[in-house]
Amino acid sequence: MLDWLKQNWLLIVVPLLVFFATYIVGLWARRTAFRAFERWVEKSNWEGYRLIIEATRTPFLHWFLILGTFIAIHVSALQSAQKALADKVLASLFIISVTWVCITLSDRLLRLYIDRVPRLHPSQALIVNATRITLAVLGVLILLDTWGAPTTPIVVLLAVAILVAALSFRDTLMNFISGLQLAQSEQIKVGDYIKLETGESGHVVDINWKSTHIRSLDGNLIIVPNSRLLQSSVTNYGRPLKKASRPFRFYTRLHLKELTGLKASSLAELATMITQVPESVIYYHTHNFLEEHHFLTPEPANDFALWVSDELGCEVLGEKLASIDTFDFPTISALRTRIASMINEHLSQYPDGQKARPGREFHFVKSLSFVLPTPYIAHDLREFVEILKQVSLESLFYHMFESRLRLKRGVNDFSIWIEECLGDKDLADRLANLDPYNYTLDNLRSTIVQLIEKRIK
Repeated sequence: MLDWLKQNWLLIVVPLLVFFATYIVGLWARRTAFRAFERWVEKSNWEGYRLIIEATRTPFLHWFLILGTFIAIHVSALQSAQKALADKVLASLFIISVTWVCITLSDRLLRLYIDRVPRLHPSQALIVNATRITLAVLGVLILLDTWGAPTTPIVVLLAVAILVAALSFRDTLMNFISGLQLAQSEQIKVGDYIKLETGESGHVVDINWKSTHIRSLDGNLIIVPNSRLLQSSVTNYGRPLKKASRPFRFYTRLHLKELTGLKASSLAELATMITQVPESVIYYHTHNFLEEHHFLTPEPANDFALWVSDELGCEVLGEKLASIDTFDFPTISALRTRIASMINEHLSQYPDGQKARPGREFHFVKSLSFVLPTPYIAHDLREFVEILKQVSLESLFYHMFESRLRLKRGVNDFSIWIEECLGDKDLADRLANLDPYNYTLDNLRSTIVQLIEKRIK
């Protein structure tokens, strides 16, 4: 053995020297390359450079070790067949190393950038895993080709598998692609208030790889597939407006009427009873025709005016009672006083009033209202106006008529909330100055909607 070493020492030393020389060159090359890379990064201020350095620092030396081994083998006295086998082994190690580095680096870079796009957070695992699998498959194909294995059947098999998967999960794939398009365009973001062409509307609460979640104004969660969202017409009203200090809860009410058993057959009895009956009676007889015939305008006559004119024949007094503008009175008590004083004034001039025929007396009816909360809550003007378009006319009537008179607030609920909770006194005054008795309920709703939409544009 010693004699062989003395005669063939160059066959061992030269490959070793080549190997170590390549390793030393690798150390120098890594140092030089990474310094140059860091100088470039300082100018570009790119945050991903640390991920590249961490992922490639150690493998960089491994690649030079593989290169050194490759050169050493080729300058050695090994036979051609042995060198060819060694080349395949070294190439395989290099492919595995590069594939692993690519997978690690893509994983870290994807997580870095996905973290900056909140809407992609739910899809992060899917995107990262899909990238890993793709790189791993490419690495395996290259590795098989290196060893001379037939890759064409494998590629065809993969293509067929991908095609079958694409057909089987085409809806999921379309939603995923649409989700990526939504994320890239940023035309719809979490927090936006949107309205679909099919009528659904609400705030976007989540956008994931499969669907977009919309919270409607009545609290329901609407789940829309991304592909459908991308293909339909969507009105995006943008971010919420100024948030109210207290949300507005919409109420509605059920209306019942009840006979009191009280009746009047003359003007004197009518005037006396008007001063004694509960306020719910006065409210009923001044608003009952308006509620039942809300499609008529202007304000129809109250029941007192109709009875006085039609049954007692006092057309002058009837016209005076019909001319009373209910909007001028902030409370039912003030309205009662005005009606009673007008009748008493007439009696002072014409004390011998006519009596009603038997069975044609004025029967006093009282109004019973049962106030019920709706699921609709508005936090800003945009939510408010969209809800106002949807609520029932009973809800509108309650907030515009009943709250003003029966609850003795002196002004409608909408104006109170807009001024106190949103600080918009100008808009509140505009709504407060609307005489609701000069509109049908549908026209009243449209007028309020127009005023608010004009303000929020």
